[in-house]
Amino acid sequence: MIQKLIEKIRKTNAPIVVGLDPMLAYVPEHIQKKSFAEFGETPEGAADAIWQFNKEIIDKTYDLIPAVKPQVAMYEQFGIEGMKAFQKTVDYCHEKDLVVIGDIKRGDIGSTSAAYAVGHLGKVQIGSHSFHTFNEDFVTVNPYLGTDGVKPFADVCREEKKGLFILVKTSNPSSGEFQDRMIDGKPLYEHVAQKVAAWGEELMGEEYSYIGAVVGATYPEIGKVLRKVMPKTYILVPGYGAQGGKGKDLTHYFNKDGLGAIVNSSRGIIAAYKQEAYAKFGAENFADASRQAVLDMIEDIRSAL
Repeated sequence: MIQKLIEKIRKTNAPIVVGLDPMLAYVPEHIQKKSFAEFGETPEGAADAIWQFNKEIIDKTYDLIPAVKPQVAMYEQFGIEGMKAFQKTVDYCHEKDLVVIGDIKRGDIGSTSAAYAVGHLGKVQIGSHSFHTFNEDFVTVNPYLGTDGVKPFADVCREEKKGLFILVKTSNPSSGEFQDRMIDGKPLYEHVAQKVAAWGEELMGEEYSYIGAVVGATYPEIGKVLRKVMPKTYILVPGYGAQGGKGKDLTHYFNKDGLGAIVNSSRGIIAAYKQEAYAKFGAENFADASRQAVLDMIEDIRSAL
């Protein structure tokens, strides 16, 4: 799957991923009203509104981008109905030939980690039959529990030819409380990066490993260091746009081949119509605003690179 991601990045010349993280507040009133009229002001109504919102954005942007990243918590908050919307979103993105990065940030050990991996990346065995369920192409993984937490995911990735993005240095302001702690003369995030590179050596594609890393755009100097520590690791870069990251901050995340990183923007794209720069589109044309925001992001990153 890493090879498909690279091929789609080359084809679109757009090393970006759209984060499908739909808070209900992002969904325009006309969509909410239609869904609530059919299903009521219920979790089912909210989930339908989110699904309709996602679908329009996907329809307007899929030809420009290689990948999407739905954040599972935005769907889980609406219970079973929300998870149905998550499944619909994943399936529809696959219909549009997009690579799907499930932002699940799971991290556990043994059979629990294996169950997460099977549910999101692999096939579950039921009697004499096996089934893909959520069926994302990549997922995000928290490495806090060490190799015991990562290996079950890597095993499923090896079998299914899918991939991981492991949290190394996250974009949130308090990430340094643990990630920046000095251990044996190096910050913890650098130790994690070394392990990610080592895990990745055991699961290589043609050019890059199936095991990638998450490194926030809000720490460009750290990104420069980690790019050298993980030369064959694809880096998923959150923190662009709404969190303050700009194209000029991202040059060091890429390798000299122009590959090696994919940059995420979530509310900066899906809620673009709420921004002054795209207000002219209005809520009725929210997906056109999202398309323009994608085009602007592509141009910003291309110019920087």
